[in-house]
Amino acid sequence: MAHLEQMQLKDSLSMYNTLVERCFDSCVHSFRSKTLDKSEITCQEHCAGRYIKMTQRVGLRFAEHQAMQQKKAAEEAFAAA
Repeated sequence: MAHLEQMQLKDSLSMYNTLVERCFDSCVHSFRSKTLDKSEITCQEHCAGRYIKMTQRVGLRFAEHQAMQQKKAAEEAFAAA
C-alpha cells in the first residue's frame, strides 16, 4: 500500500511541476518586477484551469477505455467458457 501511495504522490508532483513550468513559460515574459502584472496573473489562471480540465478529461477517457477493455475481456471469457 505504501508503494501505491508513493507512486500517486510522485505522479501528483510530476503533474504539478509540468503545470507550473508550462504556464510560467507561456505567461511570464518580463522580470522587471518582483510580482506578476495583471495580464500575467490572468494568463496563469487561465492556463492552469485549461491544464487541469485537460488532465481530468484524459483521466475520464482513460477510465472509459479501461472499462470497455474489461467488459470486452469478460465477454470473451464468458464466450470461451
